[in-house]
Amino acid sequence: MQDRYNEMVVFTRVATLGSFSAAARELELTPSAVSKLISRLEDRLSVRLFQRTTRSLRLTDEGGTFLESCREILLNIEQAELEVAALQNRVTGTLHVTAISAFARTQLCKIMPEFMALHPDVRVELSLTERQVDLINEKVDLAILISEEVTDQSLISRKLATNKRVICASPDYIAKYGAPQTPEDLLNHNCLTHSSYVHFNDWEFRDGNTITIQSVKGNFRTNSASALHEAVKAGIGIARLATFVCQPSLDSGELVPLLTEHAHDSSNILAVYPHRRHLSVRVRAFIDFLIGQFTPVPPWDH
Repeated sequence: MQDRYNEMVVFTRVATLGSFSAAARELELTPSAVSKLISRLEDRLSVRLFQRTTRSLRLTDEGGTFLESCREILLNIEQAELEVAALQNRVTGTLHVTAISAFARTQLCKIMPEFMALHPDVRVELSLTERQVDLINEKVDLAILISEEVTDQSLISRKLATNKRVICASPDYIAKYGAPQTPEDLLNHNCLTHSSYVHFNDWEFRDGNTITIQSVKGNFRTNSASALHEAVKAGIGIARLATFVCQPSLDSGELVPLLTEHAHDSSNILAVYPHRRHLSVRVRAFIDFLIGQFTPVPPWDH
């Protein structure tokens, strides 16, 4: 039975990663060992699970069916172990978390020591990213996203806070170039932009009951909200930043808010996790902890 379990684990990782060598690295095996194990599994089942060429590896129809069954079985095994641990009131195992870089650096890392002190048997693996993550195929337990809503029916989301954004500039920039009085005035200013998310550069404003969008341009762009924060403090131009990033700079006077009468918040900070029959104890503990930290008023708004 142990051999069958190992076969399922190796097969699932090969199918998910699309590579024998990548699965071997993750599982700390040699590529030849992975190849032999998959061949042995195919011989035992009398079916081809992968179509292999020198340049590609893809699942057969039979392989796709087997993959779904393997994932369900492995999930049930994990859940059984977690339920036993829960009976002892112990939160254990590895928690795989991904978060947008700016939020992880400015907020998440500050509170992780408290969570880990509450649950010393939990090991946390935190990945910082600016891209959309496939939670299921990349084995992510929970992601912290900035989004209006999550439409993927395989995922569940919990709102942690409203993502308030501020148009701002440094006092030096305003002294040199003046402050915009209307959203249209931004066309005559150097606006700092994000290179990874095109929609980030479409700034939304409210005028009564009307929402308008101003597409901005400038001579500086970056794929990091943290870098935008540093650039606007340096006086390069005007930026739109989340308050969870820039509130300390606004409080200290390093940055000055602009066009505040036109402010419009259109997105949320969400905790997102795969839809499962039974949520693991460690994920549930982490979600409860995040809600306690950020709801109803997040720390940067205190």
